[in-house]
Amino acid sequence: MKDLDGRASPPPAAPFDRARLDSLMAEADLDALVVTSKHNIQYLLGGYRYFFYSFADAHGLSRYLPCLVYVRDRPDEAAYIGSPMETYERDHGKFWVAHTSFGNMTVEDYAGSAVRHLLGLGRRFGRIGVEMDFLPASANRVMEAGLPGAVLVNANLTLELLRAVKTTAELAHLRSASEKVVDAMLAVFATVGEGASKHEIVDLLRREETRRGLHFEYALVNMGTTFNRAPSDQRWRPGDVLALDSGGNEQGYIGDLCRMGVLGEPDGELQDLLGEVEAIQQAARRPIRSGARGGDIFHEPDAMVARSAHREQLDFVAHGMGLISHEAPWLTDRSSVPYAAYHADRPLEAGMVISIETTLAHPRRGFIKLEDTVAVTEKGWESFGDRGRGWNRGAVGMPAGPLDHPRDQSGATP
Repeated sequence: MKDLDGRASPPPAAPFDRARLDSLMAEADLDALVVTSKHNIQYLLGGYRYFFYSFADAHGLSRYLPCLVYVRDRPDEAAYIGSPMETYERDHGKFWVAHTSFGNMTVEDYAGSAVRHLLGLGRRFGRIGVEMDFLPASANRVMEAGLPGAVLVNANLTLELLRAVKTTAELAHLRSASEKVVDAMLAVFATVGEGASKHEIVDLLRREETRRGLHFEYALVNMGTTFNRAPSDQRWRPGDVLALDSGGNEQGYIGDLCRMGVLGEPDGELQDLLGEVEAIQQAARRPIRSGARGGDIFHEPDAMVARSAHREQLDFVAHGMGLISHEAPWLTDRSSVPYAAYHADRPLEAGMVISIETTLAHPRRGFIKLEDTVAVTEKGWESFGDRGRGWNRGAVGMPAGPLDHPRDQSGATP
């Protein structure tokens, strides 16, 4: 068998659940897919993401637009369309597909190569699934002109449902990312003290996550009674609460959790407020298991919020996690990220991963939040990074700002 560049290729062995993808494509009446998002290409290629364009896609007057073509029930006809420098990755055996093309440097080149591959298969394709939210207008024009007999339809849902149930390897990445994010936050709480600014805290958290092997993505920081979560020159003062909500990824899989700190000893009111948040968090876990209705996660937390004295300041939500935030399962339509509650009346499956978060925006004491990550199992759930859930004390008397050798959560110098 030859690829698009005339090189001999081994027979394909897809690194994902091919039967599941074929079934989902049949349900959506899709003959083929042309995938263009980095996260879905990473998934379909078994973890591959080209390092040269990991930061940005712009190149010259166009952009990098990798394409993966998959034909339903025919993995031997799959193709990967990449950049010329990805021939180096081909030489390392990174691609399972039988066909590749690497002579592309503009959006029109990438899309044109995908069209030529489909035409070269010698059959008519009625409905071709594309990712409308990840397909540039210029690429769409090339595909519509080159495939006049085909209809391009949005396949976002098909691809998201494919990734909903995580493999053992994916769960391991999510567990590791979650644990490292929590460890990094605990190290920050143990290091910074009075006078540390939000800018300095974010910088230190970035360093702590990076040295643990994570790719730092973001940190949402609340300090004192401000609800503004952006980095700033605001400084930590005695008695102030500090919320660290951060995302760091391992091999693309996101660890996204929130933990609380306080500069000094938490008084009884603070203990009670965080205790209420924690109680809601634990209530959300109780119904989780394979086969349970997705929307049941909300029943007890919603009731607890409704009868709370702080109900006007409390917010609870649960959403899926994986290669992207708020991926399947979609459990509610009231999230800040808009989507239908597709899984609210459907059963959870073992291997789904859920982020659970409860927020209390207290007008006098500040922003108090816990965010946890749990995986659905056959008989219940498994938590990732499930520590540091109480009030973590700041380093009273320590120098303000990041140190050259920050301490870990136990106080030891790395």
